[in-house]
Amino acid sequence: MMRINEFQNLMKELYFHQDSKRGIEKTFIWLVEEVGELASNLLLDNLDKRKIENEMADIVAWICSLANLLNIKLEDALFNKYPNKCIKCDSNPCICDSSRKNNQRNW
Repeated sequence: MMRINEFQNLMKELYFHQDSKRGIEKTFIWLVEEVGELASNLLLDNLDKRKIENEMADIVAWICSLANLLNIKLEDALFNKYPNKCIKCDSNPCICDSSRKNNQRNW
């Protein structure tokens, strides 16, 4: 298995030259388009797991490209934001009260 920083480095090796020419704004637009494609696939009556997996992979790849342009190490950012526990209740697994969960969107 590949670590997040290894995948981010692979995306940099493969695409940084093109991403640099494209710039942050246009790279972000590509990311948003991929999120839209994922949303379209999730809203279908018959979910196609393979298509959803591909869209999720595209989203992660574009996130890595954007992070590379911004010189952000995603693995560090993720661990700093989510240090193996819930960021609200400080527990693993999350034990946030159910009333807050009931106010969230139901998928």
